[in-house]
Amino acid sequence: MKRTHDGEARRIVVISTGGTIASRWQGTGYAADASGSDVLATAPLPEDVTVEVVDLFNVNSSRMTAAHQLALLRTVHETFADPGVDGIVITHGTDTLEETAFLLDLHHTDARPVVLTGAQRPFGTGDGDGPGNLYDALQVASTVRDLGVLVVFDGRVHAARGTVKYRTLDADAFSDPSAERLGRVGFSRVDIERQPERPAPLPLPAAARPAAPGTAPLPRVDIVTHHSDGDPLLLNAAVAAGARGIVLVATGAGNATPEVTAAVADAVARGVLVAVTTRVPAGPLAEIYTGGGAVDLVAAGALLTGTLRAGQARIAVLAALLAEEGGASDPARATALLRRLLDGPVRAEPALATRA
Repeated sequence: MKRTHDGEARRIVVISTGGTIASRWQGTGYAADASGSDVLATAPLPEDVTVEVVDLFNVNSSRMTAAHQLALLRTVHETFADPGVDGIVITHGTDTLEETAFLLDLHHTDARPVVLTGAQRPFGTGDGDGPGNLYDALQVASTVRDLGVLVVFDGRVHAARGTVKYRTLDADAFSDPSAERLGRVGFSRVDIERQPERPAPLPLPAAARPAAPGTAPLPRVDIVTHHSDGDPLLLNAAVAAGARGIVLVATGAGNATPEVTAAVADAVARGVLVAVTTRVPAGPLAEIYTGGGAVDLVAAGALLTGTLRAGQARIAVLAALLAEEGGASDPARATALLRRLLDGPVRAEPALATRA
């Protein structure tokens, strides 16, 4: 796990995608428009690190699409085709960073790290956190191996799986509410406190390869939230709109109503993948209650998402569907694959990776 210092500079590629770290004042608010080189110029470089910049796109991350994320996935794989690259840092907006990181992690087959970072305060502000986060991300990307895709923010290192944006405005924006942080970075030192365990990575999906004329549209995956007075209207509307996957954000440990459960059963019968998460911030889902609870939802064909919350649960459903693209759609096979992605371990025994 420890990458020894051999006196040679680490070659890190920074892929810029926009977000607050690249956002400047537009007269009425901030929007991403600074180039990756502009962003990089604000941050010092760690010792023995050289950096190359790829400007992939420049969007506020609330406008992130699956097409953007798949283009990024393709770029990561193309970048690692060069054996001289030691790691990748991706600058990204914080709103959907957790989704992008998880999609990349599900398809990450390389020992070299991919590190996502960003900022809570805009580009060029005197108290901006972007330069420090970028420095830390470069430090981590030049140090660790075999950890998959990581999120580095405010001196903390997080595994992609389970990590969500937990605070809207604070500098310490990210956390895994159901697990400990992966490690920390500071004072030119990276300390990794545990080894993340991940499901076997998926191959690069056809949708992430260079587009060909007549490429089919990406599968629609919707998120529907249950609440007091909740009914099946929006879930049924998603099915009617052509959703091939639905994430039901349930209450408690994964509970809804008999009416919602009946709608889930109907959706599953139509070949729709249904995953159930919860609006509660932390803890696993569990089959405890009937009367429309998780016991009944599972019996109706839905899969519980463990400790994954809505955004990452949706990415798991999307990844399972994308793995089926290019061949005959097989709901049973897609369901089995989704179960494997959702059942992937989220905790691990402590391990260390330290570089002074």
